Amino acid sequence: MVGRFFLFGLGFSGRVIARRLAEAGWRVTATTRSGEAVACSGEAANCPGIQVLPFDRDHPLPAGCLDGVDAVLSSVPPDAAGDPVLDRMAGAIAAASPAWIGYLSTTGVYGDHGGAWVDEATPPNPSLERSRRRLAAETRWRDLGAHIFRLAGIYGPGRSAVDTVRAGQARRVVKPDQVFSRIHVEDIAGAVQASLGRPHPGTVYNLCDDDAAPPQEVILHACRLLGVEPPPEIPWDVARETLSPMALSFYADNKRVHNGRMKQELGIRLKYPSYREGLADCL
Repeated sequence: MVGRFFLFGLGFSGRVIARRLAEAGWRVTATTRSGEAVACSGEAANCPGIQVLPFDRDHPLPAGCLDGVDAVLSSVPPDAAGDPVLDRMAGAIAAASPAWIGYLSTTGVYGDHGGAWVDEATPPNPSLERSRRRLAAETRWRDLGAHIFRLAGIYGPGRSAVDTVRAGQARRVVKPDQVFSRIHVEDIAGAVQASLGRPHPGTVYNLCDDDAAPPQEVILHACRLLGVEPPPEIPWDVARETLSPMALSFYADNKRVHNGRMKQELGIRLKYPSYREGLADCL
């Protein structure tokens, strides 16, 4: 399947998806809040062949922008008022009737499971307000027949433990039995591209690698790759007194995310099955 692809939100994941699809022959249009092109490959390159339009809750797209599109994907997060894309563009998306619709969500909708495994059959039970907003947005997108991609912690070049260590901002916080699942941004793009060729509207896919791991181990591995001394371990009881509310929120949920459906139904073979391969790529 190749045709016209419309992407709401040309962020970290969106840039890689847009680049991959443009390279595969798709005609890609994407949105940013400003309408300015952003880097899609490397730090200096703009988005070759990708039309970029401004969009946010207060600036909806002009009429006709979605006419003739074959696929629509949103990576725009909900805000306190709801989902900006659906609030402003749901009617236009439905009228365009694309053959494929997708929405990038988060594995945060599962909530805390004390380190146990979750899969797509696990009932969502979000513990954070931002995850509750995601779940509400998921429901609305599924009403449009969207494929729902629940993303684990996203990393890639420019946004990884390697970059954190290089910036001198790495901390090895040790919370007993805490693990996180992750996904390299290139594997996110690969899953979206595979779904375009194997559409199954309304299906939920967990996008994560094979190795849920404690965060301090990931920092330690990044230090080894860079040949630098790792920062000291910080016990959770100490760290919780100094971490920001946002940083603390990342430790609220503890679970291992199963990715079997992604592999079986989409035929995905992960390029980066663990943080070890992924961080080597970032380096």
